[in-house]
Amino acid sequence: MKRQPADGSGGRRYGLLDNLRGLAVLNMVIYHGIYDWVYIFGRPAVWFTATRNAYLWEQAICWTFILVAGAVFPLGRRPARRGALVLGCGLVLTAVTVLVMPSEQILFGILHFLGIAMLLSALLKQWLLKVPAAAGAAGSFALFLLTKCLPRGGLGVGDVLLWPLPEVLYSCRWTFPLGLMGPGFYSADYFPLLPWLFLFWTGMYAWRGLTARWGGRLPHCGQVPGLAWLGRHSLPVYMLHQPVLLAAIWLLAHMVS
Repeated sequence: MKRQPADGSGGRRYGLLDNLRGLAVLNMVIYHGIYDWVYIFGRPAVWFTATRNAYLWEQAICWTFILVAGAVFPLGRRPARRGALVLGCGLVLTAVTVLVMPSEQILFGILHFLGIAMLLSALLKQWLLKVPAAAGAAGSFALFLLTKCLPRGGLGVGDVLLWPLPEVLYSCRWTFPLGLMGPGFYSADYFPLLPWLFLFWTGMYAWRGLTARWGGRLPHCGQVPGLAWLGRHSLPVYMLHQPVLLAAIWLLAHMVS
C-alpha cells in the first residue's frame, strides 16, 4: 500500500504548508543564531535587544509553526504517534540543556507543547471535528487572545493584560505546563498549553475551512525549492540546528575578537 504523505493530501503534498513551515524554520535558525550571538556569547546587536523587533520576529515564527502544525494535524495517519515522537524530542532537549547549559534550560518549549497538543487533540479528535470550521476557528482564536497573558498573571486581549488572576493560582511549581508559572520557574523557550493550544486549534479549523471552500484549488501550490525541504524535515533540523549554530558562532566570535 502506498504510504500517505504527512499532510494527508492523497498522494500529493500541500506545497503551501511545506513552504510556510520551511519559511518558519529558516527564520528560526537565523533568529537563534542572533540570539546565541547576543545572549550566549555576549556580543552586541542593539536593534535586537533595544526594541520589540526580536519579540515580534519570534512571535511571527512561533505563530507560523503552531498554525501550520494545527493545519496538518487532522490530515496525518498517526497523529498520536507523531505527538509522542515530538514530545520525546522535547524531553531530550530538556535533559541536554539542564545538564550542559542550565542557564538556557528548556523545561517546556515548543516541542513539548506541540507533542502534548497533538496527543490531546488525537484524544479529543472525534469531538473536535464535530465543530463547524468557521465557529471552531473564530472561537479558538478568541480564546487564544483571551488567555495570551495567562503566563504573565491574568487574562486580557492579546498582549494587553486586563484582568489579573489570584496569585494563589501561580503558587504551585508544577502548573507551568498550563501557563501558571510557579515561583522560581524559568525556561529559555516557553510555550505552555494555555494559550497556545487554542492557536493550534485555530490552524486546524482554519485550514479545514479553507480547503472545504476552495476544494482542490488552494492546497496544491508549487513547492519552493529549499523552503519546502526545510518544511518536510523541520523536526531533525530543529534538533540539530543549535549545536551547529553554537559551533559556528564560537568560531566566528574567536575570529572577530
